[in-house]
Amino acid sequence: MSNAHGSFIWYELLTADAGKAKAFYDSVVGWNIDAEPAPGGMDYRMINAPDGAAGGVMQLNADMIAGGARPVWLGYIGVDDVDVSVAAVVEAGGQVHLPAFDIPGVGRLAMVADPQGVPFYVMRGATGGASSTAYQRMGFGHVSWNELRTSDDAAALDFYGKLFNITAAGSMPMGELGDYTFIANGDSKGEAVGAVMKAPPGAPAGWGFYFRVPDITEAQAKVQAAGGKVTMGPHQVPGGEWVIHITDPEGVICGLVSPSKN
Repeated sequence: MSNAHGSFIWYELLTADAGKAKAFYDSVVGWNIDAEPAPGGMDYRMINAPDGAAGGVMQLNADMIAGGARPVWLGYIGVDDVDVSVAAVVEAGGQVHLPAFDIPGVGRLAMVADPQGVPFYVMRGATGGASSTAYQRMGFGHVSWNELRTSDDAAALDFYGKLFNITAAGSMPMGELGDYTFIANGDSKGEAVGAVMKAPPGAPAGWGFYFRVPDITEAQAKVQAAGGKVTMGPHQVPGGEWVIHITDPEGVICGLVSPSKN
């Protein structure tokens, strides 16, 4: 896989009910999540956007839940060397949740957490594989924005900058919450792929992802009809796009972004 070190290359929904997740996200985002898992091994289903793969869905089993796993969206950061990156995360004060392992034909990966406790994966795709297009700033059915809410935005920017070449690309003041700092990476050629901000009081820290849909009003109605909740919005953001914050039927947090509002 030829994505630059520090690029967002994959997104994964951990869920206790893959069938329910399929029904919700297929309706709301326009996906076609695999109806059945691939033969053998864990229950892992591909997320199919109109133009190709956008991520995966992992069914949590009893052992995972007993070990503390809960429904959540997680992101993968592509790296040049997984073992080197894991060691660097630990040296910087982060943690390892899942030690590095290989998936034949797919690549090597590990689940880690940054020094503020926010989990994410690091991954090196199999040699010779095509570049990932799971992140697409303007691609419908893809993650269009990666937003980190954290207890210490300055420390997070330093951590991701030093370890993954994720750099600040301007900022916008947000009053008592400080700055909303835009971030770029090696694949984005200086264009923002997301932002880092302090988590609002009472809000959980974590990476959040916004999926691109054609119209925010239609998406809002689909969320509610499919058993989810709109927790904020719709509101227009600088640049003219419209966003809503939602939870799916399991309470998993994510966002939707659109170029228009009917």
